[in-house]
Amino acid sequence: MTQLFLNLLYLLILTLLSPWLLWRAVRTGRYRRDLSAKLLGCGPVPNPSSKPVAWFHGVSVGEIHLLVTIVAALHKRHPDWLLVVSSTTDTGLAEARSRFADLSIIPFPFDFSWACAATFNAVRPTVVVLAESELWPNFLATAARLKVPVVVANARMSPRSFARLSKVAALARRLLFRHISAFAVQSTDYAERLRLLGVPDSKLTVTGSVKYDGAVGDRDTPKGRELALVLGIKSPLPLTSLSPGERGTGTIILLAGSTHPPEEEILLRVFAKLRSQFPQLRLLLVPRHPDRFAEVAALVAASGLPFARRSQLTQPLAEMPAVVLLDSVGELGAAWGLADLGYTGGSLDGKRGGQSMIEPAGYGVPTVFGPHVWNFRDAARRLIDAGGALMVQDERELEMALARLIADATERERMGTAARQLVREQQGATERTLDVIDLVSRQIAHRGAKPQRNL
Repeated sequence: MTQLFLNLLYLLILTLLSPWLLWRAVRTGRYRRDLSAKLLGCGPVPNPSSKPVAWFHGVSVGEIHLLVTIVAALHKRHPDWLLVVSSTTDTGLAEARSRFADLSIIPFPFDFSWACAATFNAVRPTVVVLAESELWPNFLATAARLKVPVVVANARMSPRSFARLSKVAALARRLLFRHISAFAVQSTDYAERLRLLGVPDSKLTVTGSVKYDGAVGDRDTPKGRELALVLGIKSPLPLTSLSPGERGTGTIILLAGSTHPPEEEILLRVFAKLRSQFPQLRLLLVPRHPDRFAEVAALVAASGLPFARRSQLTQPLAEMPAVVLLDSVGELGAAWGLADLGYTGGSLDGKRGGQSMIEPAGYGVPTVFGPHVWNFRDAARRLIDAGGALMVQDERELEMALARLIADATERERMGTAARQLVREQQGATERTLDVIDLVSRQIAHRGAKPQRNL
């Protein structure tokens, strides 16, 4: 009865939104790719030897990047398992196909009962691993009916999500949490919020954040060298400071990663002021969402600053212009390896809770972010306490903090070293997460339960 109600509710919402979805599909090409597989379920995933199947899911590009570390580690631990990866968004699927070229990649089904049933029947998973979130009631109910354990890896519960779910805690327990076998949680704060929502202690394991394990921090990579060549980035001179007589002797790259509106406008204003004082400064601007690339390009053009779009570069630049808009998918990691200092987005306007500052920390990039970082509160606090990052409250403080770091190469190096050391100290969450996955898989096997093959 619950699934029937949810199906009818989804159909009603889909009908009401159909004019807008159609307009978006025509304008951007979104929602059209893999539509039949999302609505009806994907085709069979080949498994001729009937191997155990681990189904990993990441909603979009960020979660797919998170899964890279877990998937590689599980393959090493269980080389005989078949691994399947799904994603919800078009960009997430494209990134999954790029990152996991030798694995089966499938679209995540819409939360209609028939689509979930058909996809489970096609994949036949032994265990499902969800990256951070993406909890859908029909999907979880299908897994429970087929006795397939579900693990939420790198689980988090932000203050905003906790406040929303607290209002419907009983419903969340019934439709979501009771169907999840285990939460591998990033921090004790997140675990406590899940506990207050009614998740039993037996399902909670604090593993730490897998993102620390994924922050490898190797700046000298083929992808990094290729990106540097394309963007016209020359190796900077080993400056110890930037006194007025030394300015202009080397390029300093500020990377603003995973930005949201109105951060691009703020950053462009701040950058224009700083560049008049530090002419060797360059800005690599990386919006969070690909569907905003054209919008941000228009903002940069309106600023009057010389700039280039990564997507339009067919030949390497002779010299990097003032601003490069990195309007590509999958190159942010390589770009962090080129940065001298950074800003992580989604942290100034109070609406989004920040983007990860762990990846730049792993590269030894001294990073600045705004006060709204509830999605990464623990990582932000640790980095600030270690002296590897700075929190600013507004545009004025952002300009002051960046100016100080640009002018002091010694301070940049000190902060970068502290950030990288912290990341190394926090690593190990991936192996603890695999232990959780193994535990729930063994429990199912011990009870003699096997996933049903047909519904």
